[in-house]
Amino acid sequence: MLGSYNPYYVTYPVTLRALGLAPVPVATDPARAFCPTFGQIDAVAGGGRSLLINSPNNPTGTVYDRATLEAVARATLAHDLWLISDEVYDTQVWQGAHLSPRALPGMAGRTLVIGSMSKSHAMTGSRAGWIVGPADAIAHLMNLATHTTYGVPGFVQDAALFALTEGEALEQRVSAPFVRRHALAERVLAGQNAVRALPSIGAMYLMLDIRATGLSGEGFAMSLLEQHAIAVMPGESFGACAAGHLRVAMTVDDDTFVTALTTLTQFAKGLT
Repeated sequence: MLGSYNPYYVTYPVTLRALGLAPVPVATDPARAFCPTFGQIDAVAGGGRSLLINSPNNPTGTVYDRATLEAVARATLAHDLWLISDEVYDTQVWQGAHLSPRALPGMAGRTLVIGSMSKSHAMTGSRAGWIVGPADAIAHLMNLATHTTYGVPGFVQDAALFALTEGEALEQRVSAPFVRRHALAERVLAGQNAVRALPSIGAMYLMLDIRATGLSGEGFAMSLLEQHAIAVMPGESFGACAAGHLRVAMTVDDDTFVTALTTLTQFAKGLT
């Protein structure tokens, strides 16, 4: 069994089931920006082997603070779990700082940190990344990679090496548009109650609460697509806890983003 927070990245459960694992979601609360508590993890961790978390988070944009990560670590230790920490958005934090749970006491020997060039260096599709963890675990993962992916193409390795040698300056250039669009979203959503943005301080996404419209996330998303040709992801795609929400990706240019978000907001106000 492998447990993960709910809402989760949409492909996690299917990928785990394809490996013969039984994914068990950890229910979280939108009132807490979907941050898990010790009690929520403890309630379903019995018999588990590992726990999967993602911070900064897709789909919510939440960044787990120290208290949340200490609760995760406490539950991991209490149930003798491996912790798989997906940190591919660690360069995209708009407020505060990213903290890896691997840095917490007692966690280095049972944490696998996942990193990727996809988000930090705009290399989505290149499939270049890494895992940091104990040497014996990494040896097994290298063996697995040898028999599944076989290797990373040389030109991708060259591009990744170049990007890494550019240092933080390149990472900041890649993340700057999302900082800017996050501020634009705050302006668009101000002064109305039909759409409420959950606290988002990282990654390239916003999670919007549209329950005031009376529609499900899926119903709202389909209506918005059909009537205004604007595509968003319904919260239900990421698990039951995100019902009545939408994930918005801040990955289009500023003008398009503001126009689409303004249209979405006006559409929601019409429904309420």
